[in-house]
Amino acid sequence: MTYTMMHGKLHRATVTEANLNYMGSITIDEDLLDAAGILPGELVQITNNNNGARLETYTIPGKRGSGVVCLNGAAARCTAVGDIVIIMAYAQMDEKEARALQPKVVMLDEHNRPMKVRSHEKEREIG
Repeated sequence: MTYTMMHGKLHRATVTEANLNYMGSITIDEDLLDAAGILPGELVQITNNNNGARLETYTIPGKRGSGVVCLNGAAARCTAVGDIVIIMAYAQMDEKEARALQPKVVMLDEHNRPMKVRSHEKEREIG
């Protein structure tokens, strides 16, 4: 059996831009992608805490240290600048891998700066 498990999460990211005229996807500060273990081009699910919208798209790396979280194309219609979103990436794995998984959950402040990284019971402060 194969399990679909959440392996990386950016928790409470603030949308900094929405670009309806771009081809699609979500642009995310590459430092944030690295912190959550999310790859460029990876499928992610985005949930919007402000309006309840849920969508899937793929990631594009943004400028390191910029804090950018920009919904592009049709996804821009599901958010507004300033909305709080949760960005989650999933991976397929067998049961042994699923039970050993330590997902990276990056807690962000209002400027999209990492405050903590959680991994199950393990938690560490950033900075």
